[in-house]
Amino acid sequence: MEWTKEQRYRTLNDVSEEEIQGLAKLVSQCPWRQSFHIQPETGLLNDPNGFSFFNGEYHLFYQWFPLGPIHGLKHWYHTKSKDLVHWENVGMGIEPSNQFDSHGAYSGSGIEHDGKLYFMYTGNTRDEDWNRHPYQCLAVMTRDGGIVKMDAPVITEVPSGYTDHFRDPKVWKNGELFYAVIGAQRENETGSVVLYQSRDLKDWKFMGEVKTGLGEDFGYMWECPDYFEIEGQGVFLFSPQGLKAKGDSYQNIYQSGYVIGSPIDLENMELKHGAFHELDRGFDFYAPQTTVDHQGRRILVGWMGLPEIDYPTDKNGWAHCLTLPRELTVKGGKLIQQPVDELKLLRGKKVETSQKVENEAICLDNFEGDVYELLAEFSNNTADEFGLELRVGENEKSVIKYDRIAKKVVFDRTESGEPFAEEFGTVRKCTLDAEKISFRIFVDVSSIEVFVNGGEEVFTGRIFPGKTSNGITVFSRGGQTNVQAVKWDIK
Repeated sequence: MEWTKEQRYRTLNDVSEEEIQGLAKLVSQCPWRQSFHIQPETGLLNDPNGFSFFNGEYHLFYQWFPLGPIHGLKHWYHTKSKDLVHWENVGMGIEPSNQFDSHGAYSGSGIEHDGKLYFMYTGNTRDEDWNRHPYQCLAVMTRDGGIVKMDAPVITEVPSGYTDHFRDPKVWKNGELFYAVIGAQRENETGSVVLYQSRDLKDWKFMGEVKTGLGEDFGYMWECPDYFEIEGQGVFLFSPQGLKAKGDSYQNIYQSGYVIGSPIDLENMELKHGAFHELDRGFDFYAPQTTVDHQGRRILVGWMGLPEIDYPTDKNGWAHCLTLPRELTVKGGKLIQQPVDELKLLRGKKVETSQKVENEAICLDNFEGDVYELLAEFSNNTADEFGLELRVGENEKSVIKYDRIAKKVVFDRTESGEPFAEEFGTVRKCTLDAEKISFRIFVDVSSIEVFVNGGEEVFTGRIFPGKTSNGITVFSRGGQTNVQAVKWDIK
């Protein structure tokens, strides 16, 4: 189906109950609905927004176009949880409803202030000639969960020297002052980020562009910026668009990553940092956002998907989900990402095995499934390569392996089921030099998240296998490996 501009920018008031019910029925017939990931009831989900811990609960919103698996009039959809595991769909969070967000409530962030939760987001508007005019808007949630939008934007102009690609404010507090970074594009069509300052979240002063060591040609737009500090170090997350593929890096249509270094110098608006690292080495990860919770943990959630790609669920009227929440720590100048501890609450029936595998592939009995957590540790490795085949069926498998000769972790979805996005390749790799290799893997109906060696590297990917593809195989080639594996069904 070809979507017209008019269809993509209808409001929910323009849609009949019959159309909504028809779409919900189409979604319910999809064989690839997830079981323990946040996913939209209908339509398209993208960036996580407003991620906050407030009033004893985690609040997480996502960009939502309710009417189909395409990018149209964006809303914020609200989910909440007490434990980061069991999520409750609350419903509409922020709806585009006025002249400042008429063409979409775009991404933004949440921060607690004076006993309320404030959301700063980009209002997207278009004029008659379809020129974009972004506004930075404010909405407030009280303890009863009601959300009210402010009548006027808090930032009405794009600063001189930047284009109308100006969006995704992320707010934090430093002492008595609030700061916001906003993703921007310079007039020479290069990506950057700018800084604002406020005393009350309502009056914002433009401070200038944040100076980084990345140069003027690091992509053409920086989306979804996020700044925070861990253990005295400054971390800047962002999603640069337009990086050219380089070796194993930057293989996706758009990238997400970070730099880490000294805390940001707010007076000189300068960030001194090391190299840019990709956050996730897999296929489907973008626009992450973090929050800090009541335990002081820095927690990240990403969009498990990418723009401008058709997914097999599209024909069932929905697309995308969010990643599992990951706790961030710093080790050796890199971010370590680990599934939050609460995910152990999902563990059900457990099976385990210990195997010596030499130049063979062994199907693990009683390990099959399509929804589970799996921990596999490989040691005493002399094999050239070793690893796992997941969701194995007739002519189908998803491969997670370690190439000991090249010292690379590999995720291969060439035979993972219904193919898609093949123009961006079906294999992802990254370098990792280690004697022992562990994979902690979360498999859902249509996704795999792999945490390598305690979160040193992470691979995320959507897969679309047949219902009967549920075998698990362990293999080695060119030598032997000892593997210890534990699998938990997910309740």
